[in-house]
Amino acid sequence: MNLPLPHGSSPGNGPEEPAVPQCSAKGCRADAVWVLAWNNPKLHTPDRRKTWLACAEHREHLSSFLGVRGFLKEVVPLDEWEASHS
Repeated sequence: MNLPLPHGSSPGNGPEEPAVPQCSAKGCRADAVWVLAWNNPKLHTPDRRKTWLACAEHREHLSSFLGVRGFLKEVVPLDEWEASHS
C-alpha cells in the first residue's frame, strides 16, 4: 500500500517510515485508524484516489477540510482499506 510519509520526511532522507501508519494531521503522531480517500477534480481523473490517514480524534476535522472543497470521496476504516487494496 502506498501511504503518505510522515510530516517532514521524504524518500531517502529523514526518519524511517513508522511501522504503524500515523495520522496525517499536522503535528499528530497517533496511530491511524481511518483512510480518507479524496481527489481534486481539477487535477485528477475521476477514478484517481489520494489518501490521508486519520486517528479517531482528527477524522472529522480532516474530513471537513476535504469535504468543503468537494475533494472527499469516502472514509473507510484502515483495516478494511488495507484488506481491499493489498
